[in-house]
Amino acid sequence: MEPISQPVSQAISLEKALASFTQTWSPRIVTAVNDYDVRIAKVDGEHVWHVHDHTDEFFLVLDGELHIALREPQGERTVVLPKGAVFTVPRGTEHKPYAPAPTAILLFEPTGTLTVGDHHDEVPDHVDATTGHALI
Repeated sequence: MEPISQPVSQAISLEKALASFTQTWSPRIVTAVNDYDVRIAKVDGEHVWHVHDHTDEFFLVLDGELHIALREPQGERTVVLPKGAVFTVPRGTEHKPYAPAPTAILLFEPTGTLTVGDHHDEVPDHVDATTGHALI
């Protein structure tokens, strides 16, 4: 399956799209906007500490709650995003998403961006190191 490389020509139900897969931390590309993928993912538990050197990472919580731990020059902090909240992790900021319960998110990232960033800790089996999968 090739990821979507252009905008889709019909409406996409995010609810149906999320129901079409079960894997966590394994985003699906629902459409593209210019040179960016619009990805959805189911998440639960911890991701991995990682950093994107050249791009910001946008998160929108569709359902559930997402925590994003950040390592910044002034120290570590955690941003808590309830359903409907958005947050952008600035490029070059080491971060680690965590969902205390099953959560659904939407992300904007440049096409080809690896989910575990340019630098990361060891990737556990439950995290898919991918540039996104096509939505079936």
